[in-house]
Amino acid sequence: MDVAALRSKVTFQKNETVTDKYGNHKNAWTDYYTCFATIGGEGLASSKEEQTAGTTVEDFSMTVSVRYCQKVAAIDSTHFRVMFMGEIYNIVNIDHMNFQKKSLKFTCRKERR
Repeated sequence: MDVAALRSKVTFQKNETVTDKYGNHKNAWTDYYTCFATIGGEGLASSKEEQTAGTTVEDFSMTVSVRYCQKVAAIDSTHFRVMFMGEIYNIVNIDHMNFQKKSLKFTCRKERR
């Protein structure tokens, strides 16, 4: 893994249940882990346009490669998402890179708001 390519700051967020001052429970995204990553594949063949409700929308996808650590190894695709440059990306797939415990690659799709 090329350490010099880790130049983009990403934040992994976790979906947790929080309690407000009245005791109500609700789901909220909280920051879980922030690190530097290599971003790849944005705007290439993995991105496409599609028609939704008569409107053409872009469907961006990208890969996020990070160094291995225990906090990153605990991330799954159902309870976590990625924040990059103020945009939200849902995790679609996690590649453990042959389980060598050197790096992890996350395939992400941009969330439409």
